[in-house]
Amino acid sequence: MSGQTSQIAAEGKAPEAEKGPARQSLLSRLAQNRLSLVGAFLVAVSIFMAISAPFLPLADPNAVNTSDRLADIGAPGHLLGADELGRDILSRLFWGARITLAVALAATAIAMTVGTIMGLVSGYFLGWADTVISRVVDVLMAFPYFLLALSVIAILGPGLLNGMLAVALVNVPFFARIVRGTTLSLRESDFVLAARGMGAGHTRILFRHILMNSVSTLIVATTLNIGWMITAAAALSFLGLGVQPPTSDWGTMLASGRQYLSAAPHTSLLPGLAIFFTVLGFNLLGDGLRDALDPRMREV
Repeated sequence: MSGQTSQIAAEGKAPEAEKGPARQSLLSRLAQNRLSLVGAFLVAVSIFMAISAPFLPLADPNAVNTSDRLADIGAPGHLLGADELGRDILSRLFWGARITLAVALAATAIAMTVGTIMGLVSGYFLGWADTVISRVVDVLMAFPYFLLALSVIAILGPGLLNGMLAVALVNVPFFARIVRGTTLSLRESDFVLAARGMGAGHTRILFRHILMNSVSTLIVATTLNIGWMITAAAALSFLGLGVQPPTSDWGTMLASGRQYLSAAPHTSLLPGLAIFFTVLGFNLLGDGLRDALDPRMREV
């Protein structure tokens, strides 16, 4: 009896002991990809800008000073210059990072949650549930993504919250299709059949077994999707349909500075570079995570 107990205890501890090497192996594989390290650095810079904005001695991002209108880079009191209203660009870049990343991350979380639930139900239960959900996804994907976002904004009206919901809605099919495909490949797996034979309910099988074995795929898909979310949110703000002035946002900064490209190109160039490097960072990081989590890339 004691031998059986010790064996069970050893078996229960085995997975915990394996977590450390597996996690270390993942980090080491990620570190071997230099482009993923560049991506992680760019993402870290963007997150630092968003988090540190309230704590750094930055100027008021909405303070108008017409005497400093279109001040060049390095002008007194404006390290990165000023915009058409004399507002400090450095401060607006830092505060704009908070809005841009918040909208992108919140929209990604909404799209991932809704799409994951739809994909799990569709791929696991099949039948009429799969038919209804698949047709809804097909209808959403029939529209060009940005056109669908513009349609949602036209119905709900411009604004930060509505722009976030529009960007989230157009990305629900992306996650639904990925999770549905993963669920279809796992629903007849041995561990799912064993759980079903032991009397586990559908909810436990879906979230405890199938979803947990889809986490790596979701992580990669989410990381790659955030870059598109940032671009879409900035595009809506650029068109005046997302974040509304005077709130600092990279898209609105890009829009307001486009009129002064010849006289003060930095007013548009700097927020454009912020969007470019942030999106590039998430894409490189997502590619690195995909390679690190892909079993086919591991050394045998």
